[in-house]
Amino acid sequence: MIVQLVEDLGEVLVDSLAERFDASRETIRRDLNELDGAGRIRKFHGGARKASSRGDGGLVEGPFDTRMETLAGEKAAIGRCAAGLFDEGAVIFIDTGSTTIAFARALARRRALTVITNSPEIARLLSRPEGQHRVYLVGGEIAAEGRETLGALAIEQLGRFKARHAVLTIGGMTTGEIMDFDLRETELARAMVSRAEEVTVLADHSKLGRAAVFEVAALTDIDRLVTDRLPTAEMQAALRAAGVDLIIAPDE
Repeated sequence: MIVQLVEDLGEVLVDSLAERFDASRETIRRDLNELDGAGRIRKFHGGARKASSRGDGGLVEGPFDTRMETLAGEKAAIGRCAAGLFDEGAVIFIDTGSTTIAFARALARRRALTVITNSPEIARLLSRPEGQHRVYLVGGEIAAEGRETLGALAIEQLGRFKARHAVLTIGGMTTGEIMDFDLRETELARAMVSRAEEVTVLADHSKLGRAAVFEVAALTDIDRLVTDRLPTAEMQAALRAAGVDLIIAPDE
């Protein structure tokens, strides 16, 4: 049953498995260790993911289409909640990710925003005439997997803008930093952070307490986290210490 859940969801957390099966976390960890040893899953700190999710070079994310389907309801709730945080006239950097696409869908219902993004899909969602948004799509090399523009040209063009807000997705968040799996995505996110006054992170609960490969920014550089579930006590303490506002999206 655990293997099937991993196949369906892409990854699972120890806490959610313990609750689902009414088992102790220690029992779940032993099961994950056994399944990892058999090559049926790949265990990480706090959970497990598909066996194919670990490459020769270290941890990697799953395919973008899979990430779009994983926890889609939770990401939609996060997007709706986050969209209500921004007033008419706001200037916003938005990076590319399944959760920021959900955010853009909700943001499209608002009016008169200025958005700078590296996502053609986000640009398409927000460029409808009825929204009266101003949308800038930065150029660069097209990364087909993530449906985004990346590289030196994209970063150079971002340098021409200043924004009040940067809204980012992440690969993981530890008690000290936000992280990502792809170096070029990390570099672009860093550029957005450096050119924005406030940083809002959108992350479903599976990203919290999960390490990735590259550091995007320290937790102290973040102003708000919008997520779908209350984090662990340790993560809550780290967020408070870093001065990050924690917002839990309502389940509508």
